[in-house]
Amino acid sequence: MQPIQLFDPASSTYTYIIFDETTRDAVIIDPVDEQVERDLAQLRQYGLKLLWTVETHAHADHITSAGLLAEHTGAQTAAPQGCGITTAALQLVHNQVLRFGGESMTALHTPGHTAGSMSFVWRDHVFTGDTLLINGCGRTDFQSGSAEAMYHSLTQVLFKLPDTTTVWPGHDYQGRTHSSIAAERMGNARVAGKSLEEFTAIMAGLHLPRPKRIDEAVPANLSSGIRHDADGVDAQAVRPATGYAGDVSAALAHSWWQSGEAVLVDVRTDAEREWVGFVPGAVALAWKQWPGMAMNPGFDDGLRAAVPAGKKVVLLCRSGVRSVAAAKRATELGLEAYNILEGFEGDPDANAQRGKKGGWRLQGLPWRQG
Repeated sequence: MQPIQLFDPASSTYTYIIFDETTRDAVIIDPVDEQVERDLAQLRQYGLKLLWTVETHAHADHITSAGLLAEHTGAQTAAPQGCGITTAALQLVHNQVLRFGGESMTALHTPGHTAGSMSFVWRDHVFTGDTLLINGCGRTDFQSGSAEAMYHSLTQVLFKLPDTTTVWPGHDYQGRTHSSIAAERMGNARVAGKSLEEFTAIMAGLHLPRPKRIDEAVPANLSSGIRHDADGVDAQAVRPATGYAGDVSAALAHSWWQSGEAVLVDVRTDAEREWVGFVPGAVALAWKQWPGMAMNPGFDDGLRAAVPAGKKVVLLCRSGVRSVAAAKRATELGLEAYNILEGFEGDPDANAQRGKKGGWRLQGLPWRQG
């Protein structure tokens, strides 16, 4: 079985989808924000349920769609522990196994391009991100890179895999799609037959230009590609919006809720509430549900029943993507609907916290994990 390989021309990034043929449970590796509709179409075409979005590292040349895909599909996010992607639900460590249906994928810590970079082994395939490229390797001159660490990752980790292992790189700029461990170990121009000293000299002499999007991409990728926009907003002001009453800070929504002016509706899926956490007192009314993350047919009736006449409704999701769509629908139903600028991501005191953002978390609200 081969992975589905997809290509983003703007950044020359390869995205991969792998899945269990029986359960149709799937994993996507290194998705790109500008290709989210393409990737959703692929999932629909193959009848797949996305369980995991996985990053090989925090990218400097494109923005991930991990957070968006999680919002659209209910998937969980996973990223290397050493990359600082604190919004990822699962922080991966070396040799950790990610399961999907009857399949499994093993994480290998392969630093060098960045300190946290990982490769992923599935069956007789390895997804190498920016560590091992076809006849090359990722640069090591910025973002916690290290030529010494890269040399060890290549020679002592990846090249120790079976020779027949197929190599699926994170990028290629010449139209090549895959290679093999044997081919790279014997013929890779940067590392094959080279000593550590020779390799570090080669890497030091590359003098590559700075990635054009690094200042934009890296901060966005540290939050799974979801750029929260509540920072700097007046906590007591309503931001105008198109198609619904407006966007509000978590503080304002919370005050409306506590005073009885508004009903709080949590539009995350049932599964997300189980593994991320519950907001006590909120009306649990999924905007989309499995199978296929289709619109919940009971949403309209549930919303009408939950919101008495004369009250506002404030809607939250995981990051503020689905809650916008739900607010627009609530407005169509005649309700005064507001989207909360930041979603609910976890408990600040729990080991599984979902990062530094998360408006409801910042209010110190009681909650419980599933």
